[in-house]
Amino acid sequence: MRSKTKKRWISLLALTVVMTGVLAGCGGGNNSNEGSAPSASASTENVYKEKYDPEVTITTAWGVDPTLEFKNGETIENNVATKWAQEKFGINIKSLWSVTDTNGAFATKLRLAMSSGQEMPDVLTLGTENATLAQDLIDSGMYGEVGTLFDKYASDTWKAAMNQDPNVWNQYTRDGQKMGIPVLDFAYNHDYVLWIRQDWLDKLGLKAPETMDDLEKVMDAFKNNNPDGLSPDKVIPLSIGFKTSMNTWMGDPSWIFGAYGTLPQQWNVGADGKLEYGSINSGMKQGLQKLNEWLTKGYIPQEAALWDENKTSEPAVAGTAGIIPGPYWMSGWPLQDTVKNSPNAVWTPIKIPTGPNGTAMRHGTQYTNGVTLIKKDMEHPEAFFTYENYLFDNFANQDTTNTDFANGLFKGYDYDLDASGNMVANDKIAGGYVNAVRYLLVRDGARIPDAQMEALLNLADGKTPTTRLEKDVAVNYGKDTPAAAKVLLEQKDISYKDMFTGPTTETMKSKWDYLLKIENQTFNEIIYGKQPIDAFDTFVKTWKAGGGDQITTEVNEWYDSVK
Repeated sequence: MRSKTKKRWISLLALTVVMTGVLAGCGGGNNSNEGSAPSASASTENVYKEKYDPEVTITTAWGVDPTLEFKNGETIENNVATKWAQEKFGINIKSLWSVTDTNGAFATKLRLAMSSGQEMPDVLTLGTENATLAQDLIDSGMYGEVGTLFDKYASDTWKAAMNQDPNVWNQYTRDGQKMGIPVLDFAYNHDYVLWIRQDWLDKLGLKAPETMDDLEKVMDAFKNNNPDGLSPDKVIPLSIGFKTSMNTWMGDPSWIFGAYGTLPQQWNVGADGKLEYGSINSGMKQGLQKLNEWLTKGYIPQEAALWDENKTSEPAVAGTAGIIPGPYWMSGWPLQDTVKNSPNAVWTPIKIPTGPNGTAMRHGTQYTNGVTLIKKDMEHPEAFFTYENYLFDNFANQDTTNTDFANGLFKGYDYDLDASGNMVANDKIAGGYVNAVRYLLVRDGARIPDAQMEALLNLADGKTPTTRLEKDVAVNYGKDTPAAAKVLLEQKDISYKDMFTGPTTETMKSKWDYLLKIENQTFNEIIYGKQPIDAFDTFVKTWKAGGGDQITTEVNEWYDSVK
């Protein structure tokens, strides 16, 4: 499980959104507040309203993050956010049930409810960790088509945010019908840069590496001529791990393969315009050989195959690692703690080095972080849009003149002010910081993909913080975060998203676990020298014959249908 500290930093990111463009008021789409025709499942009185009188009810169910805090005697069922919805909109958020989501408890309880005929929630938001369950719920027929509702009731702000990447709908589309509303994520939120010990570079008289050859020279110097006097066996020049994936969010090795023209464990557009599985591209062979060389020379951890994302941060914080791949916000967590162990440590973000042909690639962040489903027979589906439109128009949109969310969601929870009206750091909030965005019907509140990066670039260019997001970053983030965001965007063209976002294909259902198993086993054995590099060619043949070719056909059939 990820640490509480890491959760806090992710939470900060989850609470920070801005957006350009104003929508006056909070009406649905271009409709007047009370003049719209009702949805097909609604009564004639059930038109879109800013506030409902009599009140309406929206049922839901909660998988509560075990690190989520509560205060003032509140619970997920009854808290500052549910009270806000009732008072502001006349909407009662009724919880059918909740469960602390450890070891997949939320998914387990939902599947049980689905199979046993229990009442299902009107509105249900599922994160990417429950992507398969979301697809199963869509296929169950319990949850209805939402594209018509979205077109009719969603505000212009929300629609513009969704249009930043129309592909976000693909994963939740069936036969041209939109069956779930994507939960939008921030652009570039988990794209990575390399963080490097600038103080080590300076003491060695070296420049930041720009190529893979440069990188090897720097790693060798960090290990064998360490400027802090650490013995070679105590230094990890490049802290990476691939216990869970070759394509992850911190300590990620996928850019190494990107230097040779592919990204593993995702579907990339090939030279012929069709999707290919990156792990079988010939560039993988060169990348695996390079990792084998680096392991032999001690440039990467000997335990890399056993290290998950959090483990890769430990030597960085301990002051014994020289480089770690990770998001632009890592100066706030975990790298700010390095000075506790190495007082002179200075981390600097640098670009991803290029390979022998000048190539660089990194995994790109999808614009979605889950999906919201709406039950077919929900009595008041338009009420959900009343709720969510307001968040997009006033919480996500920083140009609005509405001051409800000028500093955050709820004072004393996710923000607080001093006597002069200035924002205080989250760790200074009386009674403790609470990630109140997780109290909302949509787990991330409302996000506009490009807005966070826009605000960071404003700060990097010296703008005085004035918006909620800018003030939050200035007070709570590591001082190098805006500059790191700028470094990231200097290479924005090397970010490549996984191009397959559709539902699990038929052959995937029976073959994918097997194919992943032989992939991970073969790659680890090549990196650790237990098999020769030519074992990669054997793996590719086995992968293709063992269902991979059929999966590739199915993936491209889906891709052709949504292009």
